[in-house]
Amino acid sequence: MTFNELNIIKPILSALSEQGYTNPTPIQQQAIPHILAGKDLLGCAQTGTGKTAAFAIPILQLQSKERTAKKGRRPISTLILTPTRELAIQISDNFAAYGKQLHLKHTVIFGGVPQGRQVQALRAGVDILIATPGRLLDLIQQKIISLSDIEILVLDEADRMLDMGFIHDMKKVLKLVPAKRQTLFFSATMAPAVQKLSESILNNPEVVKVTPVSSTAEIIQQSVYFVDRKDKRKLLVDILKDRSISRSLVFSRTKHGADKLVKELQKKGISAAAIHGNKSQNARQKALSLFKDNQVRVLVATDIAARGIDIDELPHVINYELPDVPETYVHRIGRTGRAGADGVAISFCDVEEHDELKAIQKLIGKQIKVVEDHDYPASATPAEVAPPRKKKPRPSKTKNARKRWNSSPTVR
Repeated sequence: MTFNELNIIKPILSALSEQGYTNPTPIQQQAIPHILAGKDLLGCAQTGTGKTAAFAIPILQLQSKERTAKKGRRPISTLILTPTRELAIQISDNFAAYGKQLHLKHTVIFGGVPQGRQVQALRAGVDILIATPGRLLDLIQQKIISLSDIEILVLDEADRMLDMGFIHDMKKVLKLVPAKRQTLFFSATMAPAVQKLSESILNNPEVVKVTPVSSTAEIIQQSVYFVDRKDKRKLLVDILKDRSISRSLVFSRTKHGADKLVKELQKKGISAAAIHGNKSQNARQKALSLFKDNQVRVLVATDIAARGIDIDELPHVINYELPDVPETYVHRIGRTGRAGADGVAISFCDVEEHDELKAIQKLIGKQIKVVEDHDYPASATPAEVAPPRKKKPRPSKTKNARKRWNSSPTVR
């Protein structure tokens, strides 16, 4: 299938061609027709699947038609709510690329920087607004932004917004947008809390689910090292002595841990930078640019800050600490092995993380290869950390039991 077959208008097709895009990804193939038809959408898709274009392209097309039909300055008609500054900037870049031949205005607002330029852009007139929750509500309180004319609302990375504690901010925004609107809800994972939120705001949505959350790319080589917590840094340095590992994205659980790890790596002569929520916007962008330009070999990131990082040809992802949520593991390792390239995902597991490893292996449906030949073996290594067996549900004996089973929160 080509973008031509999705009934995309010529100005957008031309812009896509300039970007080298000819064939839509699976989520784009499935989502774009539903969005163009004005339907609400529930999309479950991991990083690297082309999710942003899946909503940006049809929104540009729909808003272009609306603008043509109305004269004069238009109020904000599309709001895209996203958790981090990095992701907001990336989305803005995509709208600029795909809509360069359209007479639409978009802008991006986020915290951590002075609001002057953002306010100036808003007062000049904006059709499409990309925003993080905090700065959006701040400018609404100052009566600089009104959401009373929103026609399309996008909640992007909804699971991460919940993880970051934005649930109350999201509810405030939902009260300020018109009840009659088109809502697009995207999430990399579909935990029960995310499912519940989607059900509360979507109206008879179409469901698009690609790259199931329990699957990991077969091309990614996954391995795990059992190591004591105190030896993790030494093991990481040992692994990075291999100069063939040109770039590595290392995941740390905490901001303080990320900063500490960067200092330790730099002491060992390994160029590294950290990216997390406590860093200023300029510092985060600088670290990311240095990493993309191969001037920094290791980027240590927390999960929240890593959302929105889009890096081509990233050969290695290292889980310095395993995530609490098993779906997050799938999201992390999905940053390597993209576009058909080879990828390697290495995980460190100490004695307190055995349960997390079991949960991850249960989710992906296979046992991760254990690397035993290294200089820092754990003092307490389990004989086997195998995925627990899945229990087969007993057949329901009553009509009510069948109803309870069928109403389980599964995205179909």
